[in-house]
Amino acid sequence: MALPSRVRGLRAFARPAGRAADAAVTLAAVLLVTVWTLVAMRYETETTGRALIGWALTAVGCGALYFRRRWPVAVAVVTLLACAAYYPLNVYDGPLMVTFALALYTTSAEGRLVAAVALAAVTLLAVGFGEAGRSEGHRQIDNVSLAMLAGWLISLVALGRVQHTRAAYLREVEQRALAAEREQEARARQSATEERLRIARELHDVLGHSISLINVQSSAALHKLGKGPGPAVALAAAEEALTAVKATSKDALRELRSTLGVLRQADEAAPTAPVPGLDRLDALVAGARTAGLDVRTHVEGTPRPLPPPLDLAAYRILQESLTNVTRHARACRVSITLGYADDAVRLTIEDDGDGAPDARSTGSGILGMTERARAFGGELTAHDTAEGFRVEARLPLEEHA
Repeated sequence: MALPSRVRGLRAFARPAGRAADAAVTLAAVLLVTVWTLVAMRYETETTGRALIGWALTAVGCGALYFRRRWPVAVAVVTLLACAAYYPLNVYDGPLMVTFALALYTTSAEGRLVAAVALAAVTLLAVGFGEAGRSEGHRQIDNVSLAMLAGWLISLVALGRVQHTRAAYLREVEQRALAAEREQEARARQSATEERLRIARELHDVLGHSISLINVQSSAALHKLGKGPGPAVALAAAEEALTAVKATSKDALRELRSTLGVLRQADEAAPTAPVPGLDRLDALVAGARTAGLDVRTHVEGTPRPLPPPLDLAAYRILQESLTNVTRHARACRVSITLGYADDAVRLTIEDDGDGAPDARSTGSGILGMTERARAFGGELTAHDTAEGFRVEARLPLEEHA
């Protein structure tokens, strides 16, 4: 599948790109806090112990950012605790709060909205209670700054939520695209399967009928020649057999070209031979008669033109029935009844042959005819009779009027 392979490629590319982005964010935070602290050290001094503790907390807070996508809530808690310990101990007041801001945003963006709101509320309450216990002259954050901090935290959570919603929407669009691609490929495979089955049925009907007739005609000629007739009789028998074989093979080749026309390349000319139908019934019957069958046809109702697909299906059913009689039935007489009604076309083929073994007809020819009838909403039955074998088919006209 084309689309899923592209998506897998993009995901494989996104994993290292995401790790690189996390590393870049971590490095940027380290540089920001380090440069800020080094500049502040020129104007402020503190004990070595507090300085070491400050650098350790800076390393913990900045280093945790690398894992903010894997464990967003845990990283947010770690950065908050690092900030809570850093600012009371350190006199430089570096921008370590940026690490908690990034972790809080990531927590909301990863879908942990409740945890992000809880952390923001805890941060705001802790700062507020801490400043409330100080006297007016010793407060580090006034009321305006406290309100700005609240707005800042709310904005971070809201922006993270927007990012999470957008990512969810993009994932849904991706899933829909994948589903549409799979459905399209399933329809294409189904269409290809149906087309292969149609071509297989056509080839079976065309080649089975024609080759069976050629085989019977050739066998009849060899039988006559095997009796040792005179030269004139032998020449006449051979000429008759070869003429019948030539006509049958010519018809087979024409229908074979028409059937395989769908396999042509796009720039090749389409086949111009007409699709066979009931108008060629006489030629079909004549070919069966050359095989030694006494074929009689009866038409009931008023003949009228049929839709080409339905006309082809009726012709193939008749063709396959005659093929089965020629190859398997060892019959002498065949009766074909073609009935035209207002709502359907009925076909009946009866012979005086041996019938089906064990009263069952499970050959591919019978199955192919049944599938053709069902494809048009009709039905086909094939069973033994007292005189031989009978095939009856009904092809409705309502859907193809």
